[in-house]
Amino acid sequence: MNIFITATNTNIGKTYASKLLIKEFSKQGYKVGVYKPIETGFNKIEETDSFALLKEAKKYNKNINDLTIDDICPYQFKLPSAPIVAKNNTPILKEKLLSSLEKIKELCDIVIIEGAGGLFVPIEKDFFMIDLIKLFQAKTLLVSHSGLGSINDSILSKNALRDMDYLFCINLFREKESFREITYPYYQAINEDVLFLEEDISAIASKISL
Repeated sequence: MNIFITATNTNIGKTYASKLLIKEFSKQGYKVGVYKPIETGFNKIEETDSFALLKEAKKYNKNINDLTIDDICPYQFKLPSAPIVAKNNTPILKEKLLSSLEKIKELCDIVIIEGAGGLFVPIEKDFFMIDLIKLFQAKTLLVSHSGLGSINDSILSKNALRDMDYLFCINLFREKESFREITYPYYQAINEDVLFLEEDISAIASKISL
């Protein structure tokens, strides 16, 4: 099973969500692998999301002990920008993306795939982060923030995913004190039972693995 972690923007909590799911699925007895197909701002390896994901997954799944950063992140670019800019003239090949994923899948029951930025971060002129979800035939976890503006951000992303298999949750880390007053009433108004990333991680894992 492939589970793609995306968010309403950058710095919302994709890596945090991925690490929580690695731990939760491992507790349930699954062998979990990780995949970060493209990472920009890739300078010091120890400071990358790829390194954090691989380090966390290796705590629980011995099958992936021999995997390296290059295995789980086939495209690494130094410039901290959208891949279409950071890659310069390097072509990002769908065949390479798929073959790298297949190597990881052979060692795991579940692969947590972390995207970069939001759904419409461009990889090529006509190829976006959301297209990776389709390419990998993955279920999707959409993570939103809890600050002012998250309603608009969430609606836009949910609309983009409307024909896809996804689960929505909120990472309660911005403006936590005002969230119940400023943002939560919207979800009450539309009768949505909101899942919160940290406190509801068991429910999130169960729902997304169905």
